[in-house]
Amino acid sequence: MKLHVYKALWGMEGTYEELLGKASAAGYYGIEAPLPPENDEHSFKQLLERYDLSYIAQIVTHGDHSSSFAELVKRAATFQPVHIVAHSAKDSMSEDDQDRFYEQALRVEQEWKIPVGHETHRGRAMFTPWTTARLLRKFPELRITADFSHWVNVCESHLEDQDENVALAVSKTIHIHGRVGYPEGPQIPHPASPYFRKELKLFMGWWQDIFRHQQDSGRSNATFTAEFGPPGYMHTDPFTNKPIADLWEINEWMTDIVKENFNRLSTVRSLE
Repeated sequence: MKLHVYKALWGMEGTYEELLGKASAAGYYGIEAPLPPENDEHSFKQLLERYDLSYIAQIVTHGDHSSSFAELVKRAATFQPVHIVAHSAKDSMSEDDQDRFYEQALRVEQEWKIPVGHETHRGRAMFTPWTTARLLRKFPELRITADFSHWVNVCESHLEDQDENVALAVSKTIHIHGRVGYPEGPQIPHPASPYFRKELKLFMGWWQDIFRHQQDSGRSNATFTAEFGPPGYMHTDPFTNKPIADLWEINEWMTDIVKENFNRLSTVRSLE
């Protein structure tokens, strides 16, 4: 199994041409980003082809969430994405409304034949390990984008009492968002910080479990996007509001460490 790393455009400044060119030059397999504005669609597709980059499309449902999901997936399909990452439904929906949403979502996914990873995101139906587990047990065909930084934050813990639900999530993951959270927030200041070694080790362990499961399931590749975010997620100086670290550098560091660990895992597995 090969590891394909993607570059998140979230928080990055510049034109699409500048950003995609930089991602290509840095050796990324593809980019992950929301759908471009309609007037940029043609040039965006041309740039993906020019720089030979795969695309993971991000969509965010709103309003009538079922109709929104159907419309967004239909539009995303025109970009021929590898995956679609979906912020789906709402945490405030009743279980019955959530069930109706995911029943319809699965019908849409079957129609378009594009893998959709419903993200484990705050404010969405999959905002906790237990709400996600309920949905995954009810709808075994559902797949997720694992961003466990949100769960650690929402649960205000290291998920010590959620092993069974986390294991289920691991088995249903098709894509990883590589951001490390901590009990009081969705993003540690820097993954290289010695003060957050516990969190880094915890998240690296979860990601390795996902890679092992995917390899054992016969997948030919795994996908990973380092997704540390800009201010709002990134800590800032309280008096200047300047970010305390460089966004590109943080995500490069995270990507490099994951690639090193993945290569070690692959070497060990090949010797077994």
